[in-house]
Amino acid sequence: MKVAKFGGSSLSNATQIKKVASIVQNDKDIKTIVVSAPGKRCDDDVKVTDMLIALCTNKIAGLDTEEALTEILMRYKSIVEELSIDSSLLDNFESILRDYLNTIEDNDYLLDALKSRGEDFNAQLISAYFNSLGISAKYVSPEEAGIRVTNTPANARLLPSSYNEINKLKDYPEDVLVIPGFYGIADNGNIVTFARGGSDITGAIIARGIRADIYENYTDASHIYAAHPGIIEEPYKIEEITYREMRELAYAGFGIFHDEALEPLYQEKIPVMIRNTNEPHIEGTKIVPERKLNPDIPVIGFSCDEGFTSISLHKYLLNKEIGFTRRILQILEDYQISYEHMPSGIDDISIIMRSNQFENNNSLDKIIEEIDLQLEPEWIEVEEDLSLLFIVGLGMARQVGIVSRVTAALAEEKVNIRMMNQGSTEYSMMFAIQTNDHEPSIRALFKEFF
Repeated sequence: MKVAKFGGSSLSNATQIKKVASIVQNDKDIKTIVVSAPGKRCDDDVKVTDMLIALCTNKIAGLDTEEALTEILMRYKSIVEELSIDSSLLDNFESILRDYLNTIEDNDYLLDALKSRGEDFNAQLISAYFNSLGISAKYVSPEEAGIRVTNTPANARLLPSSYNEINKLKDYPEDVLVIPGFYGIADNGNIVTFARGGSDITGAIIARGIRADIYENYTDASHIYAAHPGIIEEPYKIEEITYREMRELAYAGFGIFHDEALEPLYQEKIPVMIRNTNEPHIEGTKIVPERKLNPDIPVIGFSCDEGFTSISLHKYLLNKEIGFTRRILQILEDYQISYEHMPSGIDDISIIMRSNQFENNNSLDKIIEEIDLQLEPEWIEVEEDLSLLFIVGLGMARQVGIVSRVTAALAEEKVNIRMMNQGSTEYSMMFAIQTNDHEPSIRALFKEFF
C-alpha cells in the first residue's frame, strides 16, 4: 500500500496532471495521493501559492483584489478546460475566495486560509478528472481526513491524536483518495498551514497514519544528488540515504524534500522513494532507516544554506559563570528568536540564527543591547551574510582524516571558515562561511570526495 505525494511541478498544468493520472492508473498499490498547488509552468511563471499570497497582500493593503483574483481563477480555468471537467468547480472556487476575503478579519488567518486554497482547489479538480477517466476517486479535505493541528498560523504542528482518525482512511471504498497538502484544521475551526513546502509534511502524516508500506514523493527529479546539480555539472546520484543523513541535508537547503516531513516516517520506519513524474519508470533515491556503507565514499552529500547571522561575544572566565548560556537563550526567547547553532569556547560563545527573523523589526539591535546590559561581555561582534555548509555521511564516523580533507580542500579555494561544529555522532559537520564562498566550497568538496 502506497501513499504518493505530487509536488507543484508535477501538477503545474493539465499536461502534467494527465501524467499523474497515468501513474496512478498503472500502479494499483497507490491508494492515496497528496497534492500540492500548481507550480511554475516555465521559469518566468508564478506559482499559484504566490498568486494567492499576492491576493492577500492586496486585501491587507487596501488595494483592489479583482485583478489578482481573476488571474488565479484563470489559471484553474485553463486546467479545467483542457481536462474537460465540470466548469462549475470554478464558480465554487470564486465563491470560496470571495467569502474568505470578506469574512476573515485576522490577517494571519486570512493569509493561511487563502494560500491553502492552491492545494485544496487542485485536489478537487484532480479528483473530478480521475472520476472522468473511470478511476474511482474521492476528494478528502484535511478536516474529513482528521488532520488536526495547532492554532499557529504558517507553522502548524500536527496534534498526535489525529493519527487515530487518519487511520480510518483505509476503510474508504474508493480506489484512490485525493487529499490537499499543506494545511490542517485547528480545534476552533481555523485553517492553519504548515511551513512553506508543507505538502511533504501532509504526505508523511498520511503515510504514517494509514501505515503505508512506502511513501513515494514525485517531483521533477529522479534522484537526490550529492551536491546541487546547478553547481556541479554531473553530481553523484544517491541510490540510498538514511533518514538521519537526509534530515541533515534537507535542513541545509536540499529543496527536494522538506526536513520536517521525515519525522512521521522515521517513527514508523516507512521508506521514502523519490520519483520523477516525467520519468516514472526510473527508481530514484530511496530514504531508508539503515543502509550499507561504502568505505570508499564516507561522505554522501554536501549542502549549503544561505541567510544566517551570528552574534559572538567574549568574556573572560565565561565558562565559570553559572547560567550564562541560559540567560542568552532567555533573551532570544523573549524576542521570539530561535537559534540554529551555538559553538563555544571557554571564554567565547557564538549564536547562529536565521537572518529572516530580523527582517520586519529592529529586534537584532535590541537583543544586542539586552546582552550587553545583562551579561556585560568584553565585546560583542555581529556578522551577517553567512552561509552554513554541511558535510554529511554515516561513513565519516570514526574515520581518521575527514576534517583534515575538508579543511584542506576549503583552504585551497581560500575559503575562510568562520565557525565549525561537529556532533558526537560524527556523521555531520557544519562550517559557517561567507555567502560568496558558497559555490566554490561545494565544488572544492565534491572534487575532494567524489
